[in-house]
Amino acid sequence: MSVTIDIAGLPAERIAFAPSPLAELCMALHALSQPAHHPGLASWTTATAAGLDPCLADRLLEADFMWRASFADIFMPFAGLPGGAGLPAATLAGELDVLDRLDDDRFVTAALEHCRLAQYNEGGGPSPLRDPHARARALEVAAARGPRQLAFSLRLLEDTDGVRAWLRRLLEDCDEAFFAETWRRVEPRQSADARHKTQVLRRKGLPAALKEVSPALGVDERLTTITADKMVNGNATATDPRVGAGLVFVPTDFGRPHLLVLHAPGWRPVVHYPLDSPEPAAAPASVELLQRRMEALAHPMRMMLCRSLARASYTTSELATVHGITAPEVSRHLAALKKAGLLHTRRQGRYVQHQLDLSVVARIGSDFIEGVLR
Repeated sequence: MSVTIDIAGLPAERIAFAPSPLAELCMALHALSQPAHHPGLASWTTATAAGLDPCLADRLLEADFMWRASFADIFMPFAGLPGGAGLPAATLAGELDVLDRLDDDRFVTAALEHCRLAQYNEGGGPSPLRDPHARARALEVAAARGPRQLAFSLRLLEDTDGVRAWLRRLLEDCDEAFFAETWRRVEPRQSADARHKTQVLRRKGLPAALKEVSPALGVDERLTTITADKMVNGNATATDPRVGAGLVFVPTDFGRPHLLVLHAPGWRPVVHYPLDSPEPAAAPASVELLQRRMEALAHPMRMMLCRSLARASYTTSELATVHGITAPEVSRHLAALKKAGLLHTRRQGRYVQHQLDLSVVARIGSDFIEGVLR
Protein backbone atom coordinates (compact mmCIF):
# COMPACT_ATOMS: atom_id res chain seq x y z
CA MET A 1 0.00 0.00 0.00
CA SER A 2 1.30 3.43 -0.90
CA VAL A 3 0.56 6.82 -2.39
CA THR A 4 2.58 7.66 -5.51
CA ILE A 5 3.31 11.05 -7.03
CA ASP A 6 4.21 11.22 -10.71
CA ILE A 7 7.00 13.82 -11.12
CA ALA A 8 8.15 12.84 -14.62
CA GLY A 9 9.05 16.01 -16.48
CA LEU A 10 8.62 18.23 -13.42
CA PRO A 11 11.24 21.03 -13.43
CA ALA A 12 13.38 21.02 -10.30
CA GLU A 13 12.42 24.62 -9.55
CA ARG A 14 8.78 23.51 -9.19
CA ILE A 15 9.62 21.44 -6.11
CA ALA A 16 9.41 23.63 -3.02
CA PHE A 17 9.55 23.50 0.77
CA ALA A 18 7.45 26.06 2.64
CA PRO A 19 5.51 26.34 5.91
CA SER A 20 1.75 26.87 5.81
CA PRO A 21 -0.06 28.59 8.70
CA LEU A 22 -3.46 27.31 7.57
CA ALA A 23 -2.24 23.71 7.29
CA GLU A 24 -0.66 24.03 10.73
CA LEU A 25 -3.90 25.39 12.18
CA CYS A 26 -5.60 22.26 10.82
CA MET A 27 -3.08 20.06 12.63
CA ALA A 28 -3.42 22.10 15.84
CA LEU A 29 -7.19 21.60 15.71
CA HIS A 30 -6.65 17.90 15.07
CA ALA A 31 -4.36 17.65 18.11
CA LEU A 32 -7.03 19.35 20.23
CA SER A 33 -9.69 16.92 19.02
CA GLN A 34 -7.48 13.81 19.18
CA PRO A 35 -4.97 14.34 22.01
CA ALA A 36 -4.31 10.59 22.24
CA HIS A 37 -2.69 10.74 18.79
CA HIS A 38 -0.19 13.30 20.07
CA PRO A 39 1.05 12.49 23.59
CA GLY A 40 4.05 14.76 23.06
CA LEU A 41 1.68 17.73 22.83
CA ALA A 42 -0.20 16.90 26.03
CA SER A 43 0.76 20.07 27.88
CA TRP A 44 -0.23 22.27 24.91
CA THR A 45 -3.53 20.50 24.20
CA THR A 46 -4.52 20.48 27.88
CA ALA A 47 -3.73 24.16 28.42
CA THR A 48 -5.28 25.28 25.13
CA ALA A 49 -8.47 23.27 25.59
CA ALA A 50 -8.86 24.59 29.13
CA GLY A 51 -8.49 28.18 27.92
CA LEU A 52 -10.99 27.96 25.04
CA ASP A 53 -14.10 30.08 25.27
CA PRO A 54 -17.05 27.65 25.62
CA CYS A 55 -18.81 29.25 22.66
CA LEU A 56 -15.76 28.77 20.42
CA ALA A 57 -15.36 25.19 21.66
CA ASP A 58 -18.99 24.46 20.70
CA ARG A 59 -18.51 26.01 17.26
CA LEU A 60 -15.44 23.85 16.69
CA LEU A 61 -17.49 20.74 17.39
CA GLU A 62 -19.80 21.63 14.49
CA ALA A 63 -17.03 21.04 11.97
CA ASP A 64 -14.43 18.92 13.75
CA PHE A 65 -14.92 16.07 11.25
CA MET A 66 -12.88 18.20 8.82
CA TRP A 67 -9.79 17.69 10.96
CA ARG A 68 -10.59 14.98 13.52
CA ALA A 69 -10.42 11.74 11.49
CA SER A 70 -9.49 13.13 8.08
CA PHE A 71 -7.99 16.39 6.89
CA ALA A 72 -10.05 18.44 4.45
CA ASP A 73 -8.11 19.79 1.49
CA ILE A 74 -9.51 23.28 2.12
CA PHE A 75 -6.64 23.69 4.60
CA MET A 76 -4.22 23.69 1.65
CA PRO A 77 -6.08 25.94 -0.82
CA PHE A 78 -2.85 27.03 -2.52
CA ALA A 79 -2.69 23.53 -4.03
CA GLY A 80 -6.11 23.77 -5.65
CA LEU A 81 -6.04 27.24 -7.20
CA PRO A 82 -5.54 26.89 -10.97
CA GLY A 83 -2.86 29.20 -12.29
CA GLY A 84 -1.79 30.26 -8.82
CA ALA A 85 1.72 30.30 -7.40
CA GLY A 86 1.13 26.91 -5.81
CA LEU A 87 2.80 27.98 -2.57
CA PRO A 88 1.38 28.75 0.88
CA ALA A 89 0.96 32.38 1.90
CA ALA A 90 3.14 33.76 4.67
CA THR A 91 0.20 34.59 6.96
CA LEU A 92 -3.03 32.93 7.96
CA ALA A 93 -5.00 35.89 6.59
CA GLY A 94 -3.22 35.48 3.26
CA GLU A 95 -4.08 31.79 3.10
CA LEU A 96 -7.70 32.48 3.98
CA ASP A 97 -7.74 34.95 1.09
CA VAL A 98 -6.52 32.15 -1.18
CA LEU A 99 -9.26 29.91 0.21
CA ASP A 100 -11.80 32.60 -0.71
CA ARG A 101 -10.51 32.51 -4.29
CA LEU A 102 -11.33 28.81 -4.75
CA ASP A 103 -14.47 28.45 -6.85
CA ASP A 104 -17.52 26.96 -5.18
CA ASP A 105 -17.16 23.56 -6.85
CA ARG A 106 -13.62 23.11 -5.57
CA PHE A 107 -14.47 24.47 -2.14
CA VAL A 108 -17.48 22.19 -1.68
CA THR A 109 -15.72 19.09 -2.96
CA ALA A 110 -12.74 19.73 -0.68
CA ALA A 111 -14.90 20.51 2.34
CA LEU A 112 -16.84 17.27 1.83
CA GLU A 113 -13.72 15.12 1.97
CA HIS A 114 -15.04 13.59 5.20
CA CYS A 115 -17.60 11.83 3.01
CA ARG A 116 -14.85 10.31 0.84
CA LEU A 117 -16.61 11.41 -2.32
CA ALA A 118 -15.67 10.76 -5.92
CA GLN A 119 -13.11 13.57 -5.99
CA TYR A 120 -10.45 10.94 -5.32
CA ASN A 121 -11.60 8.83 -8.23
CA GLU A 122 -10.02 9.38 -11.60
CA GLY A 123 -11.07 12.73 -12.99
CA GLY A 124 -12.55 13.90 -9.71
CA GLY A 125 -16.17 13.10 -10.57
CA PRO A 126 -19.03 15.56 -11.01
CA SER A 127 -19.65 18.39 -8.56
CA PRO A 128 -22.42 17.78 -5.99
CA LEU A 129 -23.42 21.40 -6.54
CA ARG A 130 -24.33 20.70 -10.16
CA ASP A 131 -25.00 16.97 -10.47
CA PRO A 132 -28.12 15.57 -8.72
CA HIS A 133 -26.66 12.07 -8.46
CA ALA A 134 -23.41 13.37 -6.92
CA ARG A 135 -25.47 15.49 -4.49
CA ALA A 136 -27.62 12.53 -3.45
CA ARG A 137 -24.54 10.36 -2.99
CA ALA A 138 -22.87 13.07 -0.89
CA LEU A 139 -25.84 13.33 1.43
CA GLU A 140 -26.19 9.55 1.64
CA VAL A 141 -22.58 9.13 2.73
CA ALA A 142 -22.82 12.10 5.10
CA ALA A 143 -25.92 10.60 6.75
CA ALA A 144 -24.06 7.34 7.28
CA ARG A 145 -21.24 9.25 8.99
CA GLY A 146 -23.54 10.98 11.49
CA PRO A 147 -26.11 13.74 12.02
CA ARG A 148 -23.54 16.53 12.32
CA GLN A 149 -21.93 15.56 9.02
CA LEU A 150 -25.35 15.45 7.35
CA ALA A 151 -26.37 18.84 8.77
CA PHE A 152 -23.10 20.41 7.67
CA SER A 153 -23.30 18.87 4.19
CA LEU A 154 -26.84 20.17 3.71
CA ARG A 155 -25.78 23.66 4.80
CA LEU A 156 -22.77 23.53 2.50
CA LEU A 157 -24.79 22.50 -0.54
CA GLU A 158 -27.71 24.85 0.09
CA ASP A 159 -25.83 27.92 1.40
CA THR A 160 -22.27 27.68 0.16
CA ASP A 161 -21.56 31.40 0.60
CA GLY A 162 -22.86 31.31 4.16
CA VAL A 163 -20.70 28.32 5.09
CA ARG A 164 -17.63 29.92 3.52
CA ALA A 165 -18.13 33.05 5.62
CA TRP A 166 -18.87 30.99 8.74
CA LEU A 167 -15.74 28.88 8.32
CA ARG A 168 -13.48 31.88 7.74
CA ARG A 169 -14.81 33.57 10.85
CA LEU A 170 -14.31 30.37 12.86
CA LEU A 171 -10.67 30.07 11.79
CA GLU A 172 -10.05 33.78 12.45
CA ASP A 173 -11.45 33.34 15.96
CA CYS A 174 -9.13 30.37 16.50
CA ASP A 175 -6.23 32.57 15.41
CA GLU A 176 -7.20 35.24 17.92
CA ALA A 177 -7.84 32.75 20.72
CA PHE A 178 -4.70 30.62 20.54
CA PHE A 179 -3.15 30.07 17.13
CA ALA A 180 -1.48 33.43 16.50
CA GLU A 181 0.76 32.97 19.54
CA THR A 182 1.38 29.33 18.64
CA TRP A 183 2.35 30.24 15.08
CA ARG A 184 4.78 32.91 16.27
CA ARG A 185 6.49 30.20 18.29
CA VAL A 186 6.71 27.44 15.66
CA GLU A 187 7.06 29.39 12.40
CA PRO A 188 10.79 30.22 12.75
CA ARG A 189 11.67 26.53 13.16
CA GLN A 190 9.53 25.53 10.20
CA SER A 191 10.98 28.26 7.97
CA ALA A 192 14.50 27.22 8.95
CA ASP A 193 13.68 23.58 8.14
CA ALA A 194 12.23 24.58 4.77
CA ARG A 195 15.37 26.56 3.92
CA HIS A 196 17.61 23.69 4.97
CA LYS A 197 15.76 21.08 2.91
CA THR A 198 15.69 23.42 -0.08
CA GLN A 199 19.49 23.60 0.10
CA VAL A 200 19.73 19.80 0.41
CA LEU A 201 17.51 19.47 -2.67
CA ARG A 202 19.68 21.87 -4.68
CA ARG A 203 23.05 20.53 -3.57
CA LYS A 204 22.46 16.81 -3.08
CA GLY A 205 19.36 16.06 -5.14
CA LEU A 206 15.85 14.78 -4.53
CA PRO A 207 16.71 11.37 -2.98
CA ALA A 208 18.76 13.06 -0.25
CA ALA A 209 16.03 15.62 0.40
CA LEU A 210 13.34 12.94 0.67
CA LYS A 211 15.49 10.96 3.08
CA GLU A 212 15.62 13.99 5.36
CA VAL A 213 11.87 14.55 5.10
CA SER A 214 10.80 11.02 6.14
CA PRO A 215 11.99 7.41 5.96
CA ALA A 216 8.53 6.65 4.55
CA LEU A 217 9.34 8.53 1.31
CA GLY A 218 11.35 7.24 -1.61
CA VAL A 219 11.91 7.89 -5.30
CA ASP A 220 12.74 5.57 -8.20
CA GLU A 221 16.14 5.61 -9.89
CA ARG A 222 14.90 7.62 -12.87
CA LEU A 223 13.41 10.27 -10.54
CA THR A 224 9.96 9.92 -12.06
CA THR A 225 7.86 8.64 -9.15
CA ILE A 226 7.84 9.48 -5.44
CA THR A 227 6.34 6.79 -3.21
CA ALA A 228 4.93 7.40 0.28
CA ASP A 229 4.66 4.26 2.39
CA LYS A 230 1.16 4.54 3.86
CA MET A 231 -1.73 2.21 4.70
CA VAL A 232 -3.73 3.62 1.79
CA ASN A 233 -3.51 3.43 -1.98
CA GLY A 234 -3.55 6.56 -4.10
CA ASN A 235 -1.79 8.44 -6.86
CA ALA A 236 -1.25 11.99 -7.95
CA THR A 237 0.59 13.90 -10.63
CA ALA A 238 2.72 16.99 -10.12
CA THR A 239 2.31 18.04 -13.77
CA ASP A 240 -1.47 18.29 -14.12
CA PRO A 241 -2.19 21.08 -16.65
CA ARG A 242 -5.57 21.77 -15.04
CA VAL A 243 -3.94 23.38 -12.02
CA GLY A 244 -0.28 23.78 -12.99
CA ALA A 245 2.94 21.94 -12.29
CA GLY A 246 4.31 21.81 -8.80
CA LEU A 247 5.02 19.77 -5.68
CA VAL A 248 5.17 21.33 -2.22
CA PHE A 249 6.54 19.90 1.02
CA VAL A 250 5.04 21.53 4.11
CA PRO A 251 6.58 21.01 7.57
CA THR A 252 4.48 20.65 10.72
CA ASP A 253 5.22 20.71 14.44
CA PHE A 254 1.78 19.36 15.34
CA GLY A 255 1.46 16.56 12.80
CA ARG A 256 3.59 13.71 14.19
CA PRO A 257 3.08 10.82 13.54
CA HIS A 258 0.96 11.77 10.50
CA LEU A 259 2.62 12.01 7.10
CA LEU A 260 -0.08 13.42 4.83
CA VAL A 261 -0.12 13.38 1.05
CA LEU A 262 -2.72 15.55 -0.68
CA HIS A 263 -3.52 13.61 -3.85
CA ALA A 264 -6.89 14.93 -5.04
CA PRO A 265 -7.38 15.01 -8.84
CA GLY A 266 -7.03 18.52 -10.17
CA TRP A 267 -4.93 19.67 -7.20
CA ARG A 268 -1.18 19.95 -6.92
CA PRO A 269 0.20 17.22 -4.66
CA VAL A 270 1.41 18.29 -1.23
CA VAL A 271 3.44 16.31 1.31
CA HIS A 272 2.77 17.48 4.87
CA TYR A 273 5.60 16.08 6.94
CA PRO A 274 6.29 16.15 10.70
CA LEU A 275 9.47 17.76 11.91
CA ASP A 276 11.82 15.63 13.96
CA SER A 277 10.95 15.35 17.63
CA PRO A 278 13.61 16.54 20.10
CA GLU A 279 14.13 12.97 21.30
CA PRO A 280 15.91 10.61 18.88
CA ALA A 281 13.71 7.74 17.78
CA ALA A 282 14.10 4.61 15.71
CA ALA A 283 13.04 4.91 12.09
CA PRO A 284 9.42 3.77 11.64
CA ALA A 285 8.92 0.35 10.12
CA SER A 286 7.50 0.13 6.62
CA VAL A 287 3.91 -1.04 6.25
CA GLU A 288 5.13 -4.20 4.48
CA LEU A 289 7.61 -5.04 7.26
CA LEU A 290 5.01 -4.36 9.96
CA GLN A 291 2.56 -6.72 8.25
CA ARG A 292 5.28 -9.38 7.93
CA ARG A 293 6.12 -9.13 11.65
CA MET A 294 2.52 -9.39 12.78
CA GLU A 295 1.89 -12.37 10.50
CA ALA A 296 5.05 -14.06 11.76
CA LEU A 297 3.98 -13.69 15.38
CA ALA A 298 0.38 -14.74 14.76
CA HIS A 299 1.21 -18.42 14.13
CA PRO A 300 0.58 -20.48 17.31
CA MET A 301 3.78 -22.52 17.04
CA ARG A 302 5.90 -19.45 16.35
CA MET A 303 4.41 -17.82 19.42
CA MET A 304 5.51 -20.83 21.46
CA LEU A 305 8.99 -20.67 19.93
CA CYS A 306 9.12 -16.96 20.77
CA ARG A 307 8.30 -17.75 24.37
CA SER A 308 11.45 -19.85 24.55
CA LEU A 309 13.59 -17.52 22.44
CA ALA A 310 12.62 -14.54 24.59
CA ARG A 311 14.23 -16.16 27.63
CA ALA A 312 17.44 -17.55 26.17
CA SER A 313 19.23 -18.45 22.94
CA TYR A 314 18.55 -21.87 21.40
CA THR A 315 19.76 -23.98 18.52
CA THR A 316 17.34 -25.47 16.02
CA SER A 317 17.71 -28.96 17.43
CA GLU A 318 17.16 -27.74 21.00
CA LEU A 319 13.93 -26.04 19.96
CA ALA A 320 12.79 -29.18 18.14
CA THR A 321 13.33 -31.22 21.31
CA VAL A 322 11.63 -28.72 23.60
CA HIS A 323 8.53 -28.30 21.42
CA GLY A 324 8.23 -31.83 20.04
CA ILE A 325 8.46 -30.98 16.34
CA THR A 326 11.03 -31.80 13.68
CA ALA A 327 14.14 -29.72 13.05
CA PRO A 328 12.99 -28.83 9.47
CA GLU A 329 9.71 -27.50 10.92
CA VAL A 330 11.63 -25.37 13.41
CA SER A 331 13.84 -24.08 10.61
CA ARG A 332 10.81 -22.99 8.58
CA HIS A 333 9.36 -21.12 11.55
CA LEU A 334 12.71 -19.51 12.36
CA ALA A 335 13.06 -18.43 8.73
CA ALA A 336 9.72 -16.58 8.95
CA LEU A 337 10.77 -14.87 12.19
CA LYS A 338 14.15 -13.98 10.75
CA LYS A 339 12.62 -12.56 7.54
CA ALA A 340 10.50 -10.33 9.75
CA GLY A 341 13.64 -9.09 11.52
CA LEU A 342 12.62 -10.52 14.88
CA LEU A 343 15.65 -12.71 15.65
CA HIS A 344 19.25 -12.33 16.68
CA THR A 345 21.35 -15.14 15.18
CA ARG A 346 24.99 -15.83 16.05
CA ARG A 347 27.34 -18.74 15.50
CA GLN A 348 29.21 -20.39 18.38
CA GLY A 349 31.60 -23.01 17.06
CA ARG A 350 29.55 -25.63 15.24
CA TYR A 351 26.23 -24.31 16.54
CA VAL A 352 23.95 -21.47 15.47
CA GLN A 353 22.12 -19.78 18.35
CA HIS A 354 18.84 -17.93 17.89
CA GLN A 355 17.23 -15.43 20.25
CA LEU A 356 14.23 -13.11 20.02
CA ASP A 357 15.06 -9.41 19.53
CA LEU A 358 12.92 -8.01 22.34
CA SER A 359 13.58 -4.39 21.37
CA VAL A 360 12.03 -4.98 17.93
CA VAL A 361 9.05 -6.86 19.37
CA ALA A 362 8.49 -4.06 21.87
CA ARG A 363 8.29 -1.56 19.02
CA ILE A 364 5.53 -3.39 17.15
CA GLY A 365 2.86 -1.67 19.20
CA SER A 366 4.15 1.82 18.52
CA ASP A 367 5.05 0.93 14.91
CA PHE A 368 1.49 -0.26 14.37
CA ILE A 369 0.06 2.94 15.80
CA GLU A 370 2.42 5.09 13.69
CA GLY A 371 1.68 3.00 10.62
CA VAL A 372 -2.10 3.31 10.78
CA LEU A 373 -1.89 7.02 11.64
CA ARG A 374 0.76 7.86 9.05
